[in-house]
Amino acid sequence: MFANVIQPIVALLNTLMAPLLAIVGAAGALYCVVLGVKFAKAEEPQDREKAKGALKNAIIGFVLIFVLLLALNILMPQLVTWVNETASKQGGYSPNISVMR
Repeated sequence: MFANVIQPIVALLNTLMAPLLAIVGAAGALYCVVLGVKFAKAEEPQDREKAKGALKNAIIGFVLIFVLLLALNILMPQLVTWVNETASKQGGYSPNISVMR
């Protein structure tokens, strides 16, 4: 029942996980460098504080995104097992979704 819906989603997540981690890491590093340069070039105290706040927020945001992607990557096998067990208990049909690594 759920296999037709779940299988493509799991396959898509498995395919996109490594590139997403790389893209988030590269974008985060580049954006933090740009904000660091803005912080270093700021001459007014107000501009300096504004750049400092933006840099802090960017670092927190990218760390959070990176941690969530890693958590998804780690928890994916448990989620797939749970879906397989739930589907087999409810309808006697097991979609046998697998996680590729």
